This record gives sequence, structure tokens and C-alpha cells, in this order.
Amino acid sequence: MSSSSAPRRISLALTLHNHQPVGNFGWVFDEIYEKAYLPMIEALERHPKVRLSLHYTGPLLEWFAAAHPEFLTRVRALVERGQVEIVGGGLYEPILASLPAADRVAQLRRMRERIKELVGVAPQGAWLAERVWEPSLPAALHDGGYRWTILDDAHFRAAAIPEDALWGAYLTEDEGKPLTVFGTEQGLRYRIPFGSVESVIEYLREHATPEGERIGTMGDDGEKFGSWPTTWDHCWGDGQWVEKFFTALEKNADWLATTTPSRWLDERGPIGRVYLPTSSYAEMGDWVLPPDESQIFGPMLHAAQDAKSPEARYLRGGFWRNFQVKYSEINDLHKQMLRTSAKVAAMPAGAEKLAAEDHLHRGQSNDCYWHGLFGGVYITHMRLATFEHLIAAEDIADGTYRRTNAGAALPALLTDLDLDGTDELQLANAGARLQIDPAEGGAITSFDLRAPHHALLAVMRRRPEAYHEKLRAHAKAEAAGTAASAASESGGVASIHDIVSVKEPGLAAKLQYDDYERRSALLRLYPAGTSGRAIADGAAKAIGTFTSTPWVLTAHDDRSATLTATQQIGGTTIAATRTIRLAGGRMDPTLAVETTLAHIGGPALSAVLDEEWNLMLLGGGGNPAAHWTAAGVRSAHDAPGKAEAGTSLLSGNDYLGIAVTTITSPETAAAWTPIETISNSEGGFERVYQGSSLHLVRGIEILPGATITVRTEHACGLSRDITAEEGLPS
Repeated sequence: MSSSSAPRRISLALTLHNHQPVGNFGWVFDEIYEKAYLPMIEALERHPKVRLSLHYTGPLLEWFAAAHPEFLTRVRALVERGQVEIVGGGLYEPILASLPAADRVAQLRRMRERIKELVGVAPQGAWLAERVWEPSLPAALHDGGYRWTILDDAHFRAAAIPEDALWGAYLTEDEGKPLTVFGTEQGLRYRIPFGSVESVIEYLREHATPEGERIGTMGDDGEKFGSWPTTWDHCWGDGQWVEKFFTALEKNADWLATTTPSRWLDERGPIGRVYLPTSSYAEMGDWVLPPDESQIFGPMLHAAQDAKSPEARYLRGGFWRNFQVKYSEINDLHKQMLRTSAKVAAMPAGAEKLAAEDHLHRGQSNDCYWHGLFGGVYITHMRLATFEHLIAAEDIADGTYRRTNAGAALPALLTDLDLDGTDELQLANAGARLQIDPAEGGAITSFDLRAPHHALLAVMRRRPEAYHEKLRAHAKAEAAGTAASAASESGGVASIHDIVSVKEPGLAAKLQYDDYERRSALLRLYPAGTSGRAIADGAAKAIGTFTSTPWVLTAHDDRSATLTATQQIGGTTIAATRTIRLAGGRMDPTLAVETTLAHIGGPALSAVLDEEWNLMLLGGGGNPAAHWTAAGVRSAHDAPGKAEAGTSLLSGNDYLGIAVTTITSPETAAAWTPIETISNSEGGFERVYQGSSLHLVRGIEILPGATITVRTEHACGLSRDITAEEGLPS
């Protein structure tokens, strides 16, 4: 029989990536388990001839073991009968490229050990979080015990691999350490499960060959099979897409073989060598761009793709690490992670170091080190959970330092902590860690409470996002009665990328942006008589500000710092001196800021002095545990409010065991307001509470040659020591 008339064959390797982030709510695990994870295992049990690979991240494996051990028993049975290959990766799903080299390998090895413990087989393949690839990764993956990974077709296109050559695996290396890379085929990813079953089968038939040497690889989110919007009914309800698909795979098994990457490599091996450039999936390259650039790049990319232009393969957008440029909050988090990693690495071996390493690795979970449709730094509870684990790891490391150095105080650290080219100052004691940035308006950029593992000042700035234009366009279309349907043009289920869903009316009108980072102890001056409410709401215009003025650090020790700055307020020159002190013990740390303003030139100044603090106490959604209490009256932490001068002011979270009493001298009026961003996610556009902005407002008059001094103290009363709850010394 000639090759032209021989039966045409092809193989299909599906890999489903299932992930829940560190810090996600338990009810989310429960819901997605019922909608996606459990139905897929049940479907595989009904179709024993369908082979595929499954990846479950560390938080999911941990949850399964605690909540549904019977699920792991069923997965293990599928593995033992050769139907399922379990895929590994970093234990807590970090972006490996963002980690120190030792942490990359540690995360990879811990995942292998955990999977072998749970299902009896050590994985050979690694899932790469968000498919963020850098050319140094083969060495880490090889050292971690892995032989292959899956990337997107975009990675291969950027390396000039032709479309027809994507139906196979390639070998790459770093430092002479080999790794096989498979590429997800875009046509499969877009069709499964959003196209018809028939279209998937026909697409594979079109790419089959007489030799049967091709493999179609698709690695994508398992949650798209039931938990993404509109997909449960499509996959498991009336649509029965998965059941129909698995049945079709079995029916066509004479020419369409389902397999796994490891099985394929054992039988076939790589088809060539490749060196892939730094890349991620196409959407990530768009998300990392500044909004204005994204508005240019996105339409250009889509137009090139629609026209099937050969240039489209080289349009990759931005570099993933630039999320640390786009969002100062991500940079803060990342640099804190790097410093914490170095501290943990320096610890002596033992149980405390193992506990610190686990917290560090949890704090490296990728979701809050970027922002896009499927995750990101705007997700408040996960951002705070990431900080929580980094604070915990550092607390354990610093506790070990104090005990091995006869209780010595933690030294002040003056260095470039955020790697922006200027030095910041870190002060720390047993109760808290404080960071001051002289170049950024003399602001306090972090105040971490050690006992509850809480980042008190971790508040996000409201900034423009490219997708805000989509929200505005949708609002205009709704007003005109021309809003598009969520159904796809082909009549099937729309991709999550195409759906425009708005969780409440009028969101576009609520878009607000900040022209500064949401730091704390920020000083501004407003016209005399300006109300605290107008300042808190952003309705007042400052006549002068120290927030954009670089301050000079003139003195510091292990517990305090003194900074100075000079500013012109109209025709008046004001010299400011600020002393910041960290005091108190583990369960009662205090932060005090004393500011003296001296009139050194020009006419007398009559104004309102505003001192802004941005506090995060997880008060979103009217959380009853989080509160403001002014003059004994309690209110929700995510609601606006005010307190008259002379009244007591307390903010806190009962569950976290945090109560912060704010004391001012002279007595000062206060106003506060919630900071809410408008973000897009797979669930649609929504308001997300990011923290509250507290404004301490004082009317002042400074005569020529005179000075005034104001003082603010935040006294923290803590009732929980989580480090102690974990059985570790603190």
C-alpha cells in the first residue's frame, strides 16, 4: 500500500492544569471541586480508554488530602491503571523565573515528593505557572527532577518554528541540562471545550499523517471544564460536551490515540532542538503593557491574527517581569520575597528553618505577582495571604536571630530595599517591621505586624487599566441599547476572553484614579476651612504637598529615624522635620510620627494640614469583623466615616486579633473613605475593596519664624500570635 493511501493517524495529549491559589476561600475550593474537579475524574472513570495528564497545584493537593481523601484515592487508581499521568511543577505554583535559583529547585523537588507520597509515582513533567518561560529554566527543571514541560504555541512561533512543525516535542537545554518542551496547539486550545466536538475531531483529522508521527498537545486550565462562567451547563449539564468528546475519542481510537507526554517521549522522542526566547502566553504579553501601549498592541495583534499575517508570530507584547514596573505594589511584594528568601536561607538547619521555608514557598505563589483576567494583585484576600506567609517566614528567621544572639535587637537596615536606585530604611523589633522611603515623600511604605502576620499598610493604588476602556464602551453600548450578547459568533459558548459581564450597574461612572502611590504618613496642605470629608473624597485641591518631595534621612538608629524636607507653599517656605519611632513589644507594637513645620520665609501661612494613612484590615464586603470605632460607635471598615477632634478612634479586625488605636496631639479631626478599584476577572467587572484611606486633619496657622509640632501614634493591641499557634518560638 502506498503511503498516500495508508490510514492517517495522530495522537492527542491533553493536560489539564487545576489550581487554587494560596489564601483562596474554602468555599471556592468546594464549589470548583463540585463543578470541575470531581466531574472530570468521574468522566475518566466512565471512559477508561481516554488517556490524559492532570496537574493539581500544592494548595489543591493539600485541600484534597484534608477535605476529600477519597478523591486522591480515585486519582491514584487512574494513575495505577496507566490512564492518567500526574504532572508536577513548583509546589505552591510560583513563577519559577521570579525566584532565587535555590527556591526554584526546592519548590520543584517538594512537589515531586508530595505527589509521590499521595499517588505513588514521582512526576516526570512539570507545569510551568502561567507558562512564563526564561531560557535559564531548563537547568532548574532538570535539577528538580523533571524531563519535560508544556508551553504555548506562541513560545515556538517566537523561535520561528513553522505552524506545521508544532505537532511534536523539542529538546532544549541550559548549562548542558536537557529538557523536552511540548507546545500547546492554539487550534486545539480554542476549540476545547468551546467549539463543537465534531470540529475538534475534524481538526485533528486534518492534521493526521500516514506515519502517525504527529502529536497534538493541549495544556490548559481544568477549571474551564465547568467552573468558568457558562461552562458547567455546556460541559456537564445539558451540553454534555465532555461526555460527547470522550465518547468521540473512543469511537475514533483506530486513528486518534490519546496519550500522555511521558508515554509519547518513551515511544517517539523529540523531533528537533529549539531555544525559546523569554515569553508567556499571548494574553500575558498584553496584560503586562502600560494601558496606552496595550490599547495599541491588542488591536494590532488581533488584526494580524485575523488576517493570518505571518508577522503575527513575532508580536509578543511585554516581558512578564515588567509587572514589577507597572505596579509598585508587586515590586514591593517581590523584593520582600527576595529579602525573606535570603534570611531563610541563612538560618541554621532544623525544624524552624523547615517551617520558615514552607511559609516562604507559600508566599511565592504566583497569583499576586501579576495582574490579568485570571488572577492578580487586585485580589485583596490573596494579596494579604501572600504577605502573611512572607511575614511569617521572616518572623521565624528573625526570632532565630534574636535567640542565637542573646536577644540582641534587630539592626536597622539602610539599603535599596525596593531596588529603585535610592536607599530605604527598615526598622524592626519583635512586634513589627517598618519601612521608610525618604525619596518617596518620606513615606512609610510598610508596617508589618508580626504576631498576626499582617501587612497593615498593603493598600493598592487606583490606576488606569486597558480593560477600563472595554467597560466604558460596554456602558455606552448599554445606554444605546446595542450591548453585545455573551454568545460566541458561531453560536457556541463564548470564550471567557470575549465575555463582557458587569456585576453592578453604573460601574463605568465609578472609575477613579490616584496620581500617587497609596503610602502612609503623607503630608499635604489645603486651603483654610477645607473639610476632612472633601479631602478624603478627593474633592479638595492641595495648595502644597510633601508627598512628591524627596526627604533627607539625617539620623537613625535601631528604633527611630529623622528626616527633613523643605517645600514652597505659595510664597511661604516651610521646613519640615519628621521623627518616626518604632516601639512596644510583640503584642503591642506602636508606630509614632512626630512632625515639626518651621516657617523660614515669606508670609504667614493659614491652611489645613492633612496626614494620610492607608490601612488594610480586610474589611471588604461589609466584613463584620473589620471596623472603625469612633467615640465608641462601631461602623464597617469599608464605609466612609469621620470623627471629631477629641474623640477616640480605633480600627481593627476581630478575627485577625488586631486593634489599632490612633492617638493625635494636638487632638485632631479624622475622616476616612474606602479605596475601591474596578477590576476585571473571569466573573466580570467588579468593585474590589483595597483598603481605607484615613485623613487626620488639623487647621494650622504658622507665623514667620514660628514652628508647630503635630504627633500621631498608632498603638496596636494584638490578641493572636499565629507563630505561637503554630507551635514555634516567637
